[in-house]
Formats: sequence, structure tokens, C-alpha cells
Amino acid sequence: MTAQLLEGTVVAEAVLKDVSRRVAALQDRGITPGLGTILVGDDGPSVSYVKKKHETCTAAGIASFHRTIERTASQADLCAAVDAFNDNDEIDGFLIQYPVPEGFDFNEAITRIDPAKDADGLHPVNLGKLVLQQEGPLPCTPAGIRAMLHHYDLDISGKDVVIVGRGPTLGRPLALILTLKQAFANAAVTVVHTGVPDIARHTKRADVVIAAAGIPGIVTPDMVKPGAIVISGGISWEGRRLIPDVDVAVGEVAGWITPRIGGVGPTTVAMLLFNTVQAAERRRR
Repeated sequence: MTAQLLEGTVVAEAVLKDVSRRVAALQDRGITPGLGTILVGDDGPSVSYVKKKHETCTAAGIASFHRTIERTASQADLCAAVDAFNDNDEIDGFLIQYPVPEGFDFNEAITRIDPAKDADGLHPVNLGKLVLQQEGPLPCTPAGIRAMLHHYDLDISGKDVVIVGRGPTLGRPLALILTLKQAFANAAVTVVHTGVPDIARHTKRADVVIAAAGIPGIVTPDMVKPGAIVISGGISWEGRRLIPDVDVAVGEVAGWITPRIGGVGPTTVAMLLFNTVQAAERRRR
């Protein structure tokens, strides 16, 4: 591999250092920030993600709360859990682990969350604030990708960025974030998806390629301009093995690339805790 690695673990450590400092300042005032998670079903990767989130909370001094909704439960049970977390004053922010099993309406449940407690930044009110460039929590994976660009001092202002994927948790909000007239954004962003017949026609000209489709190896070496920044935001699982959207061989062409393990994932968790402590600060101004 000739590309330099965009190590997400290093970025996450920097974000969490700031989070811990802010948590300590709140604790000096007698306040302990709280993060809640709601897991529907028993999907293996989702269980692991939630466990990691709570382990990171403990390390940062954030109280954690959890509720599991059985796969055989109803949408009303999920909504009741959301209402309970909304009413719990010890919880400053919470999320519903995505995806949820068939038969549950994720969008309805997200809309039921108090926007002030939306730790994932996916409530329609907060996505609307993003569109209007108003203060609010940002979706965690897109925010983690921007934090990565910032940490490695990769200025993308005015450059061509192609995002492969248009999902509501990553591709769409990331496009909005990277077009903002702000540092480490302000780019010319194109969003493509599996309905585009020739994705490579777009990615070959891009200074930055961000894969967010959840399709293993959708970005291959022949699709990337030499020296480009390539970030794998989407992942899939083959059994217990994590497979990124970017083929590992892209590292022989790209200038910068995320590793298979320890790329965007750690930054996503770090930004979740960042949103939680920020919510705690806002609630107690």
C-alpha cells in the first residue's frame, strides 16, 4: 500500500479528550451527562456497536442507559421506550440503533424523539437546522468524516467530492455538511448511487471519494484518480468479518485511505459522545 492511512482511532482519541474535559467541567457543577440507547432485536453487529458505545461512555465519564426491545415486540413498545427516555431527566441524548428489524418503523420512532435529545442528529428538526446552517447536533458518521479531514489537515474547499450512496444516515447529510461554507467543507459535491449506470465516470475525476453504499468493494482501484482521498463510510458483514465499501487494493492508487478496521467507525462513536455532552451543556445553560 502506498496511500497514507486515515486512522480514525487517532481522530476519535482527540475528540474524546475534549469530551472528557467538558464532562469534567459539568461534573464540577454536579451534572453527569447521560446517553441512552434503544436496541430493537438482537442483530449481532448492532449489539456490538451498542456495547462499544457504552464502554466509551464509561471511559469518558458519561452515564449510560439502555433498553432492548424484543424482535417480537410492537411499534408501540418502541415508541413507549422513546417516550420514557424523553421523560428521563438523567438522559441528555439518546438514539435508536439503526437498522431496526422488519415490521418496525424507524422514521416514526426517530420523529418521536425530543429534538433536544437527538444524539444521532437524525430528527427532521435537526436535519432541517443543518440545511439552514443553524446550530444543532450533526449526524455522527458524517461529522466523524469531517473531523477526520480536519485532524489530518486535508482542506477540500473548492475540490470535487463524490459520495457513493444517498442514505439518510450518511450520504445525504454528508453532502450537506461538505457543501457548507466552513473550514474543511465548502466543496463541490456530487452524490451518486447504485441507480447510476457508470459510477466510475464520476469517481475518476474526484479529488475525494467517499463510499457510503454498504456494498462490499463497490469502489475499486480503476475508479479512483491517483492521489485521491478515499474514505470508506459504508460497511457490510460476512459472518463476523467487517467488509468496507472500498476495495483494499485502492490503497495502491489513492493518496489517503481509511483502513479496513479503525477508520470511520471510531469517529462515529466519538461524535455520538460529543453530541451528548453538547446536549447536556445546552440543557443547562
